[in-house]
Amino acid sequence: MKVLLLGGTGLLGNNVWRLLLGQGHEVTLLVRERGKIDWRDVAEEQRRRTAVIEGSMLDAASLFKAATGCEAMVNCTGCTDMGLLRYEDYLPANRDICRLLVETMERSGTSRLVHVSTANTVGYGTPERVADENEPMGEPFASSFYAKSKKEGEVFLQNYAARHPEKHVVIVCPGFMVGGYDTKPSSGKLLLAAYRKPLMVCTKGGKSFVHVKDVATATANAIWLGTSGKKYLLTGDNLSMEEFYALEARVMGYRQHMVRLPNWVALAVAKVGDALRYAGVGTQLSTNNVRQLLIREYYDASSSVSELKMPRTSLEEAIKDFFARRGKGSG
Repeated sequence: MKVLLLGGTGLLGNNVWRLLLGQGHEVTLLVRERGKIDWRDVAEEQRRRTAVIEGSMLDAASLFKAATGCEAMVNCTGCTDMGLLRYEDYLPANRDICRLLVETMERSGTSRLVHVSTANTVGYGTPERVADENEPMGEPFASSFYAKSKKEGEVFLQNYAARHPEKHVVIVCPGFMVGGYDTKPSSGKLLLAAYRKPLMVCTKGGKSFVHVKDVATATANAIWLGTSGKKYLLTGDNLSMEEFYALEARVMGYRQHMVRLPNWVALAVAKVGDALRYAGVGTQLSTNNVRQLLIREYYDASSSVSELKMPRTSLEEAIKDFFARRGKGSG
């Protein structure tokens, strides 16, 4: 199969690209700059099965050119910058891209689309009751510019899928991904923030951490598997931040003293960010963003395991993979 991959230079896209090549497929990468492609560990024969087109995913002509001849599209792109000041700043890459994707499907004859969203469009659970895909989106994520714009994109695609049963459109919603080929890094900043620090301050919140390889596998499988119009949580181990950092320290072989930051202190500091944002200064520090860090976002990925055949790799391996790619070992 020939697959168009958007976002191939990011954490998930890097892993999906390598996985598709390993399965024998041809992959077209639409990228802004060819020089940002990470060719490490890509064999010469696999390089020959990778076509690179420079252009913007938000440009209809570039998107159509890249999709021509492809049987499927996988969209791993999105605007995740939590420091942007206006909701409108998130819409092109998170909502409007969905309209361009379906228009491209119609023009190019592509019949299959996998769109990567976020677990934050699903209502978060608790340690006592984890959430599945049926949990409605709630605060503080309902007020998050990022999550709201992603949700709008989901709704558009679900409505399209309902009107076009001949198409296969699946939405996947990853949790907090950890693993190799995090070149920027993106989520890996969380690991680097604590690496070998004797004292680590963390919030009382938590996340559903998952190996990016598992997410990549489920995302690739969704090209053929899953129910069109359905969204799937791609999540893993539900851990508090304290538990996550303790695991990182154990895996990488160092000691660390943990201090939990009281919620009221975190929210008080967030007020500084609110003032800066009001003054027009872009910063990720804000009350809404901090509120998200104080919540334990615990999810159930049973549907993805059963329908998309998502593996369940240990989080220990994900942490090792991340640091191994950065030339850091344990001990």
